[in-house]
Amino acid sequence: MKKFGILALTIGMLAAGSVYAAEIVSEVGDETSGQATGGMTGMMMGSVGGPIGAVLGAGVGALFGGSGQKVAGASDRAYVVRTDSGELKTYRSPNYIFAVGDKVVIYGNRPRPLGWTPETAESFAYNGVN
Repeated sequence: MKKFGILALTIGMLAAGSVYAAEIVSEVGDETSGQATGGMTGMMMGSVGGPIGAVLGAGVGALFGGSGQKVAGASDRAYVVRTDSGELKTYRSPNYIFAVGDKVVIYGNRPRPLGWTPETAESFAYNGVN
């Protein structure tokens, strides 16, 4: 029973390590949704040529879908974040708007305002509107 307690404590400490404080370095555009839509459309159109056509169509469609979204000015928000270890990572943020220098907490694969927890989520402005 003692070993089970130590195992549970170790797993809990490892799981808690995924939440940390970080800082927004810059805002960048994100064309992932355009690439997905273009890739699916290209795959459907390319499937007329068989399996190889579907693969080539998906690749070309993803390229044109991402660039089309960028040209249309419909890019989503993504932020370059400096973690507490100094590493730079890019995170998408469809729900919250940040400024350069804002402190954030990475929860899952999204940046959240500093102090955000699932229990206090309603008290933070969503997309800049409360």
